Amino acid sequence: MNPIIEEISKELVKEDRDHFKVGDGVKVHVKVREGEKERIQIFAGIVICRKGHGVEETFTVRRIASGVGVERVFPVHSPLIDKVEVDRESVTMRARMYYLRDRVGKEATKVKEKRLVERGK
Repeated sequence: MNPIIEEISKELVKEDRDHFKVGDGVKVHVKVREGEKERIQIFAGIVICRKGHGVEETFTVRRIASGVGVERVFPVHSPLIDKVEVDRESVTMRARMYYLRDRVGKEATKVKEKRLVERGK
């Protein structure tokens, strides 16, 4: 890659955004601009995929709203994303969880959750 492009992309990459993975339940705090005002809107759901690398990396979050599945794609290093909170961690065996699109109802949000097991007791 061109060294000038690499230098510019290093400045735009935010290091604090890599703490979530596919299958995690997240709340994405997005800055929304309405006229002169700016507010933060929360989009909560399950991360079903991460694509790309560097500045071009994106992740897709899926949630069920009024019985309809809604997906939204976010750039990981976007300045419009205020923060990404991890609600629940999960254990997944796949890099993409597109099979959740075919599920209906409560099954659409079920992912094997990570449990903290205390040993020796």
